[in-house]
Amino acid sequence: MRKAREILRLRYELALSYRTIAASQRVGPSTVGDTIRRATDAGLDWNAVKELSDEEVDRLLYSKPAPSGPRPEQRPLPDFAEVHAERLKPGVTLQLLHVEYREQHPDGYGYTQFCEYYQRWVQARGLTMRQEHRAGEKVFVDYSGKKPHIVDAQTGAVVEVELFVGALGASSYTYAEATHTQRVPDFIASHGRMFAFFGGVTRATVPDQLKSAVSRASSYEPGLQRTYEDFAEHYGTAVIPARPARPRDKAKAEVAVQVAQRWILARLRKQRFFSLDELNQRIRELLDELNARPMRRYGMSRRELFERTDQPELLPLPSTLYTVATWSKVTVGADYHVDVDGHGYSVPFRLAHKEVEVRATATIVEVLRHRKRVTVHVRSSVKGKNTTKPEHLPVAHRRHLEWTPDRIEHWAAEVGPATAALVAAILEERPHPEQGYRSCLGILRLEKRYGRPRLELACARAGAAGARSYAHVAEILKRGLDRLVPTTPDESSTKPVVHENVRGPSAYEN
Repeated sequence: MRKAREILRLRYELALSYRTIAASQRVGPSTVGDTIRRATDAGLDWNAVKELSDEEVDRLLYSKPAPSGPRPEQRPLPDFAEVHAERLKPGVTLQLLHVEYREQHPDGYGYTQFCEYYQRWVQARGLTMRQEHRAGEKVFVDYSGKKPHIVDAQTGAVVEVELFVGALGASSYTYAEATHTQRVPDFIASHGRMFAFFGGVTRATVPDQLKSAVSRASSYEPGLQRTYEDFAEHYGTAVIPARPARPRDKAKAEVAVQVAQRWILARLRKQRFFSLDELNQRIRELLDELNARPMRRYGMSRRELFERTDQPELLPLPSTLYTVATWSKVTVGADYHVDVDGHGYSVPFRLAHKEVEVRATATIVEVLRHRKRVTVHVRSSVKGKNTTKPEHLPVAHRRHLEWTPDRIEHWAAEVGPATAALVAAILEERPHPEQGYRSCLGILRLEKRYGRPRLELACARAGAAGARSYAHVAEILKRGLDRLVPTTPDESSTKPVVHENVRGPSAYEN
């Protein structure tokens, strides 16, 4: 209208040519001629135009004349609320819905007018055509800026808590609950209860870029929090964080939060709750009322729309509940163990000095390398100790782990009683049994070189001499002393010697 007014002013007041007016207003000469022709047909001059509003000028210049003759009979229009609900289902297009409409009304509107009327219906209800939410496709989650609160029964202090809100894209079916914090365990647990409330899982989950969901904020490649990513894999959904400072990406969540504040939080303002469970019980009652409330845009409630659109398209819930786990990246130590809360857990020795991921729950510790599980241990609460699997050790370390006093004494008994007695004596005399392991194993290995009979004789000779080491037994075998027959003292050698130079007891009498 600004250009139309200026064209009329330049023509009627300044009497400029069509080409001059067209160059001034950057329009074609035909446009100038058309505007002046319309004003002439409407009986307008510049003085009349000055007194009119833009709406009146637009109506006089560009409105279509009323058709002459009787008005044609109005064709039947479809129920556009029904059309909109059906269009949200996967694979359903406006072209298909138009075909079904014409099957019911052969004299109905053509496809172009059908789409035109539908778009008018959508725009009249404040809906946007930019985001088309398919049934069962997305759930939008967020926290409310306005928070509920509970009262500490012991101190009477008012404690603020968080309000988690989720809304399905197609039906706006809403879930809400209170949690103590926005931290990862509460955030993940809220998602699990939300999907249980829906009775299924959406193909995508759209959170805001809060720290519990995103480890690295970015409009293009946000880094997901590892526990959230693990949860998504378990439930079979994809996490698509909304872009920072782009509220349209999560408009459903924004609206759901606003609705929850108005129809849940506002109704709780005069009530007192002394526990989170008590608060959530009341929130669930108000939530059921909210989902049952008819929506003016659709002519049906969120629950009705959910049952018709989202519910049939949701993916099934997983067979097991997700166990919240903490994730960390660690470097394996030289002793091929990783530390979790002061307790060591073994990994294959070849991963020493390599970076791995550790997933720890309340009951297990899982180690992954390049997203593949390496090993899993039962979690221990004993600090300063290690949990070690024998198959993770090198061969030499594995053999050492198998050494025990009972096993070594059993090996020695297979050689003979003298060998068993010597080994037992060596283990007993050491301050710690492990100090005698190598000495005993060295003695037992002499069997391969000298044979079992000679080793048994050598151990017998060493035991009689009070020797308690590998070196003594090895020296006896090396010198062949085990082959010497020990002499037995005879009776003549025990009789007293009678000689003139040998004095008897009488020499010492006073």
